[in-house]
Amino acid sequence: MSSPTTEQLQCWENNEEIKIFREYLRIPSVHPDIDYDECIAFLRRQAATLNLPIEVYEVNPKKPVVIITWQGTDPAATSIILNSHMDVVPVYPERWTYPPFSAHMDGEGRIYARGAQDMKCVGVQYLGAIRALKREGVRLKRTLHVLFVPDEETGGVLGMKDFVGTERFRELNCGFALDEGDVAEDECLRVFYGERIKRRVYFHISGTPGHGSLLLKNTAGEKARKLIDKLMDLRSSEARKLADNPELTEGDITTVNLTMMQGGVQSNVVPPELMICFDIRATPNRSVAEFESQLEAWCEESGGGIRIDYGDKDPVVEPTKLDGSNPFWGPFRDALSDTNLKMKTEIMSGNTDILFVRELGILAFGFSPIYKTQLLYHDHNEYLHAEVFLKGIDIYRKVIEAVANA
Repeated sequence: MSSPTTEQLQCWENNEEIKIFREYLRIPSVHPDIDYDECIAFLRRQAATLNLPIEVYEVNPKKPVVIITWQGTDPAATSIILNSHMDVVPVYPERWTYPPFSAHMDGEGRIYARGAQDMKCVGVQYLGAIRALKREGVRLKRTLHVLFVPDEETGGVLGMKDFVGTERFRELNCGFALDEGDVAEDECLRVFYGERIKRRVYFHISGTPGHGSLLLKNTAGEKARKLIDKLMDLRSSEARKLADNPELTEGDITTVNLTMMQGGVQSNVVPPELMICFDIRATPNRSVAEFESQLEAWCEESGGGIRIDYGDKDPVVEPTKLDGSNPFWGPFRDALSDTNLKMKTEIMSGNTDILFVRELGILAFGFSPIYKTQLLYHDHNEYLHAEVFLKGIDIYRKVIEAVANA
């Protein structure tokens, strides 16, 4: 992006949508122990300016879900959910060029704040797109529900995960949902139609205990070494797939990382058990059940006596179809083709709250209209350029009108 003129910077400073964005960014809804009251007050003001009803539904104590609704002309038709989360991850203020909740705009038009990319931008862009549609006198066939949810950054368990199981969520009658996507450092927008499946695998490896001066057979250490080799070989083979095929992304492969090793009480005592933990993100392009069976087989091949604990398992969720069976895909794709930006469909390498919506069989995409921007999710000096932010509102205006009239 070329450097803006003084007049352009002044225009951005005075732009009403950018003022709203910066106001939201200045609310420190940062973990841990978030008080969402200031976010709710901000959203009440936004709903009032749009002349739309707002509801605050407390799915768990102090974990509010905010719902702003724009009634469609056909209330019987399934609705569209536009989801975003209010919470942001912690910051290290000393590592930031500007205070992380100042929403400072520099001389290039970059707006710095925690949440600028992940994902307060998306929430207010939804509202900006609705404001533009209402200003143009557009009426939509399907009802829109704009959701602002808590605690996505800690897994969504007390937020969206519990909310989708309520009668209130069922009453929203959702047929299609949008949630956050990812940042594109080029001009190719990413549309995520599925997520990898997280498996944090804890291997509890039992073996022969004894004195450290002996060469005991079938120790936990021997078994651990064999098992680690198998998993690291898988890691290498998946890395080769990625390196050999530039068309693949991390969402198309399974990533394997050794993250924890525990055990033993004294340096001269061979322990009866060791624990190793691998963070595994499995691609949905392969049967997860078959993959888990493979892990069980590797445990036996490594000497047996190895117990697997998966902890909190992600559900195995089928990706959203990108064909004629999905009535929203064509309108969504056509709307993006009108933006002068490229588009690529991908499996997301991690996952977001949309996983819990898709698990119900609801069609859903992850999408953030952020392009030509350095990816700084959870990093220091997170920013979004004013021009990209405003372009994102226009992109959402096209997308929302298209899918809500499908």
